[in-house]
Amino acid sequence: MARIATVAAAAVMAFAVIGVPAAHAGDGSVVRTDKGAVRGTVTQQARTFGNIPFAAPPVGANRWRDPQPANAWQGVRDATVPAPMCAQTAELGGQPSQAEDCLYLNVTTPASTSPKPRPVMVWIHGGSFVSGGASMYDARWLATKNDAVVVTVNYRLGVFGFFGYPGLPGSGTFGLADQQAALKWVQRNARAFGGDARNVTVFGESAGALSICAQLASPRAAGLFAKAIMQSGPCGVQAPDAPGTFTHLWKPRTEVEQSGVGAAGCADLACLRALPVDKLLEVHERFSTPAFDTAVLPIDPVVAQRTGRMHRVPSLVGTTHDEMTLFMPQVFPQPIPEAAYGQALAGLFTTNAEKVAARYPVNGNGDARDEIARLLTDKLWSCTAQTTRAELRGRVSGYEFADKDIPMFFPGLPEFPGGYRAFHASELPLLFEFEGLPLTAKQRELSDYMIAAWGRFARTGDPGWRAEVQSLNASGVGPADFARDHQCGFWSTM
Repeated sequence: MARIATVAAAAVMAFAVIGVPAAHAGDGSVVRTDKGAVRGTVTQQARTFGNIPFAAPPVGANRWRDPQPANAWQGVRDATVPAPMCAQTAELGGQPSQAEDCLYLNVTTPASTSPKPRPVMVWIHGGSFVSGGASMYDARWLATKNDAVVVTVNYRLGVFGFFGYPGLPGSGTFGLADQQAALKWVQRNARAFGGDARNVTVFGESAGALSICAQLASPRAAGLFAKAIMQSGPCGVQAPDAPGTFTHLWKPRTEVEQSGVGAAGCADLACLRALPVDKLLEVHERFSTPAFDTAVLPIDPVVAQRTGRMHRVPSLVGTTHDEMTLFMPQVFPQPIPEAAYGQALAGLFTTNAEKVAARYPVNGNGDARDEIARLLTDKLWSCTAQTTRAELRGRVSGYEFADKDIPMFFPGLPEFPGGYRAFHASELPLLFEFEGLPLTAKQRELSDYMIAAWGRFARTGDPGWRAEVQSLNASGVGPADFARDHQCGFWSTM
């Protein structure tokens, strides 16, 4: 009892030193970070803290510079508001932003105290490296149901995060460096929020998962996390390039640097540094590819994965069953008559088009776009994820989200033949609460199953199933015959 009283007295004194009112000292709403105290919001279930700086504002002389240390502050910083969205244009109905000062993160914990440090889950958002933000993701389910600390982080996007220019240090990797700065913040501050800095899981979807691939290949990320979950972003994901050619995402530094030459009408870097945010956003999506052959990312992650030059941590790698349906209206906005199916495939596969058509025949609905979505899902996403699972070293688990009835939450999309089914990102509303999105009772049961599996993995490195790939569906969960379903044997011969 005497020791408890001593600890309590010391805590009160510490709060007094930083000027925290006594009414807030005991309810967990105020936490002292390494740079100063923050006051968040406390409910019966959760504590939430937003808009916490993990690096200095990347503006002025810090534009296109690796993240610099944040300044300390006096008193108590208001952390009841979420982090701003980093500068971006509207993408898939997203929110545009001109906030260049955006290197902030959010923290969510259970409201109760814990006798031992909790596992920490750090979310890296997706958005093709040009859009998205930490505050889009309400992490209360993951935190409270798993007794975990969840951190959602921002990183610079597009022209601010992945810009390159000849001779510019850090070209093509500022956004990846931001993620590392956030992970270093977690190492320094996890315990203050009740978390265990030795048990950090990074998890992310789409560009967030690809970011994790990069961090697995980055020597500078060594020791910053203990486990990794990659959702719909296998390291070797491809995109159509020239007819008959599919290329990986990652680009060499020299190529990214050349993209900056003449950008936004500027003849030199000084001109570019002086431009306002809105002018740079005109070339935002030109810079959507992280660069390798850099200090942050010395090697192409695909090569690093293939040759075993990645950090060896327990990994959970998964995709959705129908990834490509979300993108098809952008690639092919008009219906493709089944009579034109062969021609469309010739534009994608040239000499192999007939083989692909024979393997993926039309279904008679009059529009061949659903067939193309299926075969591109298999080639570009599913079988690439299978390769990632095979090539990663250490304990690797797999899943496939296969619920075809998740409500579409991207606005403004037209009808698609056969429906969007288990589209890219369709698993997200089962992990994070999307306000106003209706889920059925069975989908909520699936949500509970997935949240528990993600939490179990964060604690132990094991999601709780023995299957190589677990199918996640509101109609039932169980082993997936993944390679056969997605014809990976066929694609391996192409």
